[in-house]
Amino acid sequence: MEPYVREEPSKLWSGLQKCKSLAKVIKSRRAPPWPSTQSTALPPRHVCDQLVGNYLRTSETVYRVLHVPTFNRDYEAMWASNSDPDHVWLLQLKLVLAIGAATHDEQFSMRTEATHWVYEAHTWLSAPGFKSRLNIQPLQVSLLTLLAREATGVGEELNGISAGTVLRTAICMGLHRDPTRLPKMAFFAAEMRRRLWNTILELNLQSSITSGESPLFSLNDFDTDPPGNYEDEQVATTDPVPNSEDDLTTMSVAIALRKTFPLRLAITKFLNDLGSHGTYEKTLHLDAELRAAYKAMRRVTSRAKPQLQELSRFGAQVMDLIVHRYLLALHLPFFGLALREAAYAFTRQVLVDTAHNIWRAVYPSDSVIGSLRGERFRPDESELARLTRNGSGFFRIAATQACLVIALELRSQLQQGESLGPGPLRPDLLSIMEETKSWALECVEAGETNVKGCLLISGVSAHVDGLRRGLGQEDLAQLLMKEAEEGIEKCLAILEVSVTDGSATGDRNEVDKVTLDMQPGRVEDWEFVASDSLFDFGNLDSMNWIFDDTMGREFALL
Repeated sequence: MEPYVREEPSKLWSGLQKCKSLAKVIKSRRAPPWPSTQSTALPPRHVCDQLVGNYLRTSETVYRVLHVPTFNRDYEAMWASNSDPDHVWLLQLKLVLAIGAATHDEQFSMRTEATHWVYEAHTWLSAPGFKSRLNIQPLQVSLLTLLAREATGVGEELNGISAGTVLRTAICMGLHRDPTRLPKMAFFAAEMRRRLWNTILELNLQSSITSGESPLFSLNDFDTDPPGNYEDEQVATTDPVPNSEDDLTTMSVAIALRKTFPLRLAITKFLNDLGSHGTYEKTLHLDAELRAAYKAMRRVTSRAKPQLQELSRFGAQVMDLIVHRYLLALHLPFFGLALREAAYAFTRQVLVDTAHNIWRAVYPSDSVIGSLRGERFRPDESELARLTRNGSGFFRIAATQACLVIALELRSQLQQGESLGPGPLRPDLLSIMEETKSWALECVEAGETNVKGCLLISGVSAHVDGLRRGLGQEDLAQLLMKEAEEGIEKCLAILEVSVTDGSATGDRNEVDKVTLDMQPGRVEDWEFVASDSLFDFGNLDSMNWIFDDTMGREFALL
């Protein structure tokens, strides 16, 4: 059958053009001039306190970068002093504020300020003076910059390049060697080096699984021991006694993740290395090992339930999400076969259950009640849910891929039911399909200029709905185009508000001055909407199993 194509000018195409111009205006207003001017200006004390608290409850519980007592001491001293603080320390503080701003409120109201702080850090890091930066404090700035870029959406799709630079810098500083194999140093210095190296490894591995690139390092490239289970106050003493594994500390999450690191590295290499041969038998073997490691990791938290608040709910949720993200990546290359062949039924079940777990972590089920009441955001939502919606990168990509897996599972069930007779669909999966459309718009309302995600989610959701209603191919194609157009219209309305409201100052006519170099009938420049890593399902030979002939109709004009 010939693809369905409208004869009149595409409403979808016109909306895409407008979204691109608005997105360019919004991004240009957020970004300060380059190089960015270094400033000592900060928000009021009470706002800074809230943002620092957000950071310490979230990011620092998973990715250890700072010695918190020292940071808090310097933070209090800064407010008590009339003199300007140390410049490098001030950069650290601004990056902490930028990361904390991502979970400060529902719509990331401080995104512009956070973007400026990230630019200031990049300006300083890009200046000459390389040897002077080979010490711990600049390395902390580099790590915080990586985390802040993902939290604020500033070039996060290329974080893997910067993470690799930080890795090589740390190697030049000798962090890949355990301090016991280096000249004698204070216990505090030795343990901070182990912590920083541990975070560097985690961020590099995370960027590899996100981008689909090889990690470019192995376990043989370093001998640094994992960090010890010490509270920050213990690290500052001489020869402290480490806490037992059952005692939860501020290091518990990082240590638990480090125990699964060799296996997660093996999975990433299995998926991304050019010489890797991704056999299904190897996939099942890695799956079994990851599940065993996950059970052991969960035993640590289950034995210490009375101390759960010390662990931080955010840290526990992130541990679960990270493991499920690797399970998802491990089985996705076989999803196409699993939808057609019973021999891969295990993979199909794993992917659906894993996608469900990821989605519920970032969009808790009680949010359905709020949606029915017309409430777009919940004041009691988890900080992980807020970070996923307001931020970018690893968590957002995991949520988006989970949405698509569930949509494809429902579509496959409906298509199989055409020949075998109608069968019941899981209501929990159907509710997720409704939630994904609201979530995609919430991301745009929170400051994301992504319309690609809204367009794709609208398309696959409409396809599932059309199949449920038993529409023919032509009616289904009409529905898909209609839903895509409505999705773009909603995104366009949100972006227009972002341009004209008080938080984005400037001439409204600036929108009309943006040059559009696209030709009608196709989209050549998607850079303004989202990173393609959102749709990277691993090293798949083909993605054709996602889009059949009918699904292709809604994008026929592209």
